[in-house]
Amino acid sequence: MSDDKIFDEMWGRDDQTRPPYSEFQSWFEGEDPARLRAKQREADELFRLSGITFNVYGRSEAEERLIPFDIVPRIIAAREWQKLSRGIEQRVRAINAFLNDIYGRQEIIKAGRLPKEMIARNEAFLPEMIGVRPPGGVYTHIVGIDLVRTDDNEFYVLEDNARTPSGVSYMLENRETMLHMFPELFARNKVQQVSTYPNDLRRSLAACAPPACDGPPTVAVLTPGIFNSAYFEHSFLADQMGVELVEGHDLRVVDGRIAMRTTRGYQPIDVLYRRIDDDFLDPLNFNPESQLGVPGIMDVYRAGGITIANAPGSGIADDKAIYSYMPEIVEFYTGERPLLQNVPTWRCSDKDSLQYVLDNLSDLVVKEVHGSGGYGMLIGPAASRKELAAFRKKLEARPSNYIAQPTLSLSTVPIFAKRGLSPRHVDLRPFVLVSPDGINITPGGLTRVALKKGSLVVNSSQGGGTKDTWVLED
Repeated sequence: MSDDKIFDEMWGRDDQTRPPYSEFQSWFEGEDPARLRAKQREADELFRLSGITFNVYGRSEAEERLIPFDIVPRIIAAREWQKLSRGIEQRVRAINAFLNDIYGRQEIIKAGRLPKEMIARNEAFLPEMIGVRPPGGVYTHIVGIDLVRTDDNEFYVLEDNARTPSGVSYMLENRETMLHMFPELFARNKVQQVSTYPNDLRRSLAACAPPACDGPPTVAVLTPGIFNSAYFEHSFLADQMGVELVEGHDLRVVDGRIAMRTTRGYQPIDVLYRRIDDDFLDPLNFNPESQLGVPGIMDVYRAGGITIANAPGSGIADDKAIYSYMPEIVEFYTGERPLLQNVPTWRCSDKDSLQYVLDNLSDLVVKEVHGSGGYGMLIGPAASRKELAAFRKKLEARPSNYIAQPTLSLSTVPIFAKRGLSPRHVDLRPFVLVSPDGINITPGGLTRVALKKGSLVVNSSQGGGTKDTWVLED
């Protein structure tokens, strides 16, 4: 069942069921394949009825798509999760310390651990945030750390999502769907719950209320609107938290506060969970053409009148060129060696690294430093000669816009295919909440799966799907 070169999380490397999957395997062998196929169709219908869709930009055939869901769970042992959690917490603490420093004294640059040009020439760096300390000192209130696995005890961080990480609604809906369809599986496996996430999120955001808050904090979710690819998630989270979903035109500055329009007039907001990019946040301070943001919100923010989650400028920690310095960043701010390793990375802005990448293009994965969603990247082993030649020209024209990484042997997890279980490559995005009260890591996260056999691209916009992620109890 498993490839000799690829670690499979259910079967290992020798086709022997690994302990976390033993109960699932026993259950699966006793199931009628026809019943499971019917359950897979039922899951698809549940997602359709729930309206769980995402928008695909630049595609003429369909604006909205159903995100594919696979009924075989990804199962992680308690000891594996404990190890991962320690590494995730260490990394998130370092990211927050880095942002606090980079918009403050910039000690890491003075110490020579990070080149000044990595900040000065970086479009994700927000000069307007220099000297601004967010309430509670929290920059990244919600973080998604993308992980890949290559062996039994080998996990790597693929990228950090410190701006507006998405996908948590799929994590919650995946679990709800599995509980509905296979309650007997949860009776046989002690699975840690994820359903507390919306309450945890609201509590965590409320704990970051600004100095101007003089009562129970009012939280709201700011969305760009129904045409955004993640609008389902924005409305889902607002509903689950029991808070208002607002657009820019619903908000205005009133008496030095950001207030939202209600049937009782304008009411102040204390914490705004924004799901729009920095550039569109405030037309008076950033893009004057923006119709999505709130004029003057940055001035209110600087004065301590509102908390914006995640903080403006936190996207510098998303940057893939900065990612390549994360081992140094973790060590500088924690005094510890990183518990989770980076994928080896070549910065194409470096002349020697660029030459190596050009010489080995067919073996590497090349990504835009500000890219996301699987767009603008090259997977060398899967690319045609024409695609390699075209990408070579892009690299030579703008080398600083790219980083390159080796093609890792990503682990596989079975999907329920026509002929039974069949391995497919996966990654994992755990979700982390940060507040002055501490760091809360939801046990599990979003497993994205490449549904095409042999494909390494798991993004839903590129044909990937999702799975329920189980973290077992001790």
